[in-house]
Amino acid sequence: MDVNEFRARGKEMIDFIADYYENLDNVSPGSKVQPGYLYKLMPHEAPEDPESFEQIKSDIETKIMPGITHWQSGNFFGWYPSNNSFPSMLGDMASFMFNTVGFSWICSPAATELETVVMDWLGKLIGLDKRFMSIKEDGTEGEGGGVIQGTASEAHMVAMIAAKEMKLDYLKVRGESDENICTSGHKLVAYFSDQTHSSGQKACNVIGCQARNIESDKHYRLTKESLQAAIKQDIEAGLLPFFVCATFGTTNTAAIDDIPGIADVTEAENLWLHVDAAYAGAALACPEFRPLACGIERADSFNFNPHKWMLTNFDCSALWVADAKYLVQSLSIHREYLPRVKGSTEFVKDYRDWQLPLGRRFRALKLWFVMRMYGASGIRAHIREHVKQAKWLEQQLVADGRFEIMAPVKFGLVVFRIKPGVFDASADDIDDIVNNANAELVKCINNDGRVFLVGTKLRGIDVLRPAIGSSHGTFENTTQLFKVIQDCSEMVIAQFS
Repeated sequence: MDVNEFRARGKEMIDFIADYYENLDNVSPGSKVQPGYLYKLMPHEAPEDPESFEQIKSDIETKIMPGITHWQSGNFFGWYPSNNSFPSMLGDMASFMFNTVGFSWICSPAATELETVVMDWLGKLIGLDKRFMSIKEDGTEGEGGGVIQGTASEAHMVAMIAAKEMKLDYLKVRGESDENICTSGHKLVAYFSDQTHSSGQKACNVIGCQARNIESDKHYRLTKESLQAAIKQDIEAGLLPFFVCATFGTTNTAAIDDIPGIADVTEAENLWLHVDAAYAGAALACPEFRPLACGIERADSFNFNPHKWMLTNFDCSALWVADAKYLVQSLSIHREYLPRVKGSTEFVKDYRDWQLPLGRRFRALKLWFVMRMYGASGIRAHIREHVKQAKWLEQQLVADGRFEIMAPVKFGLVVFRIKPGVFDASADDIDDIVNNANAELVKCINNDGRVFLVGTKLRGIDVLRPAIGSSHGTFENTTQLFKVIQDCSEMVIAQFS
């Protein structure tokens, strides 16, 4: 393909994408294919000779499209949103054009410096403390800063590695022998609640430390008191606490941990505090939500995903550290083929030392496009509209009388179930009946095909958790969601009564 054909095919592809989005609400958001469907449709070896663009495009329509779950549909309410936008797509196109591998400043100065600038923009937009900014108010370089990771899982792991480095450094200062320090890894303990995202456990598995999952309170939050008790118990057992994750907007219910209380504990025990705000962090662009995040200014690291709820294509996970010392110290490796800038290194960041991989894409471009083409006002309007729709759905469910809300609606997530009172309360197995009915309601809604959502369990109770947040969704999509819930609930209640 030469540049002239690329120009023509590129325009065709843009039209194909535009047509997809124009008609997306007319397509069932969930895929109905069976495992292994694509293997049966595809050749079992790569083609020997070139194939045409028309053939490939046809295969996308006839073979790939049936197996797509349409995350960008306004009728998709599963998990948490995976936002995109046309400005973000344009930014990604510019990134693909350059195709830099920006592991150091020298690789492409603009790629590094735009990321530094844009991460400071983003941090200020969500109200982060100045400790997290790369550039101080006087124009000099700060000790902290932001970096774009691929996912919150990567951010979790990177933060934990830095925390481990900080703990080992502390042991050295305390006078521990090199032998004791080298053998201390299995004694290190990281703390989470039973509602923390699974990425915490995965990070522990990779690093080789212990994970302590603490039971959350009745509001599904990690509390100061429960954390204190767990740490005290582990210290008495000869273990080495080093890392705590507090969550701002858990996956199950969007609960917010007791961040100020947790910060009291981490400061007293000299532990690293990481705040995982992967979903709800985007809401902090709106000042009215910031009181909910009291205490994040005391964290050592903070993470949220613009690719969830801030109009930016996957992957784009924003991580800030208050002091990059331990992060760089733990992840920096020098090789002669990886030259560094000589002389003054002010404003020179080698982001390879802030992440797990060596190479990295020019992801700052799409974030730059989004923040410029929407502006802060457009981003805030996007967030507020989804919260408004979630509050409306909550009101409709309560007014219906057959449903109960299982967690406060703070953002775009609505957690509910069919009430036990709707069924025969005299039945001995009423709890099982209610759980089975709500699990069946999820299946019924998804089989209906008009919308897609997922359920979860809260301490053994089956619930539904539609998440409102699609970049392309409207109020009409949310009203349809409620209609489908009503229609399917009528059938399920009749089935289990």
